[in-house]
Amino acid sequence: MTTLASGTDTLTRDALTVLQPGFTGTTAPDWLLRRLGEGLASVGLFGRNVASPEQLTALTAQLRAERDDVLVAIDEEGGDVTRLEVRTGSSFPGNHALGAVDDVELTRQVALELGRRLAACGVNFNWAPSADVNSNPANPVIGVRSFGADQDLVARHTAAYVTGLQAAGVAACTKHFPGHGDTAVDSHHAMPRIDATAEVLRVRELAPFHAAIAAGSLAVMSAHILVPALDPARPATLSPTILTDLLRTELGYDGLIVTDGIEMQAISATYGIEHGSVLALAAGADAICVGGGLSDEETVRRLCDALVAAVRSGELPEERLAEAADRVRALARWTATKAAAAAPDEGTSDIGLVAARRAVHVTRVDPFTPLAEAPFVASFAPVANIAVGTETPWGVAAELGRLLPGTETGSFAGEDAGHAAIVAAGERRIVAVVRDEHRHPWMSSALDVLLKARPDTIVVEMGLPRATPRGALHIATNGAARVCGTAAAEVIAGA
Repeated sequence: MTTLASGTDTLTRDALTVLQPGFTGTTAPDWLLRRLGEGLASVGLFGRNVASPEQLTALTAQLRAERDDVLVAIDEEGGDVTRLEVRTGSSFPGNHALGAVDDVELTRQVALELGRRLAACGVNFNWAPSADVNSNPANPVIGVRSFGADQDLVARHTAAYVTGLQAAGVAACTKHFPGHGDTAVDSHHAMPRIDATAEVLRVRELAPFHAAIAAGSLAVMSAHILVPALDPARPATLSPTILTDLLRTELGYDGLIVTDGIEMQAISATYGIEHGSVLALAAGADAICVGGGLSDEETVRRLCDALVAAVRSGELPEERLAEAADRVRALARWTATKAAAAAPDEGTSDIGLVAARRAVHVTRVDPFTPLAEAPFVASFAPVANIAVGTETPWGVAAELGRLLPGTETGSFAGEDAGHAAIVAAGERRIVAVVRDEHRHPWMSSALDVLLKARPDTIVVEMGLPRATPRGALHIATNGAARVCGTAAAEVIAGA
């Protein structure tokens, strides 16, 4: 292990240790490597840092040359939220697809294989799984990232996912505590609020976290949400009542608590990232995720200085900072030990496609004849939320193009989307691809227009399948991962 720079005092070293910053580029900048030598113990990776498995492996090796026990974290949920395959779409279906199948052994196998691929690239800490119970169908940021709307289903699959991921030597980070499913606001943009009673929260939201803790989840991520029944004044990330009294004391959790991205507007617009970080540590968090929006040395310096100043002023007890830093180092030791003793290969590398095929739900108007000629794929696309991002392709056009060469596609949105799709398609058979039709009236209207004029249209829902199935053939994939598109295309082409 690289010896820490002699000029780094204990307080500064601990302040650096609790930060999980990102950076830009596909190689580590000099400032990041220098900070690793001064005490920084974690690095967060995002899609901008990943070009290929080979490049990612070289990057993590570069980090470990400076600090061999560094925690290399990534936001790799599989499904719609992928960083490992940000430019191609994921080889693994997301949580909602796994919940739709409801085979906990399948979920464990998917998480295990995903963990193996991360570990092979040198990633040892995954900000996943999402344990949110998606009880609000209008939720704009969770949706198919959740295993479902039933707390018992979400609980058993969260536990299976944690077990599989950690068997591969990758630490799981169960999120977003105390549960982000019953929100109608994206915390990337503003402060969500959950007005459920404490009784409802304990039965519904907390059930998956109980299961994750019982399964040994090594980390839990806090949510930037206001839950008045638990704390009417502060969001969960900054609440001692929620992080210490509830998570630590009542639920008995003793692992690492990491915040969601501290730069998200729910915190930064209200408290600022420096004060927000101090409050989070004081509330009981052990690590500050500095997400994709901030990625330079100046941000790390500002946060480190803020934590040191808070200790010196008495706002943040020094022993609290030391305790947090110790938990980060303990997790680093686990990953270093586990990497050498990860579970042997016991499955199949195409388990993601196997799972995606099983997750497909088909409603057909009999008889349906699989397409033999190339169709026109009309994608009715909502604006992607920040967690998913805009870089990752989705849909069925590329997959159908492999099975039915000559397939053409177009993307449509707004009031005239249905008419525009009909004109663009010409005489070709239409495959309409939607994502959360139930949340977008314009999308539903576009299908009304399309199906009235072209009743033989095939409809593929790649978000939450809440709207009534319609079309000559309706395919619900329960997610928009690349393998979900493959599974839908196979149905359409009769492959």
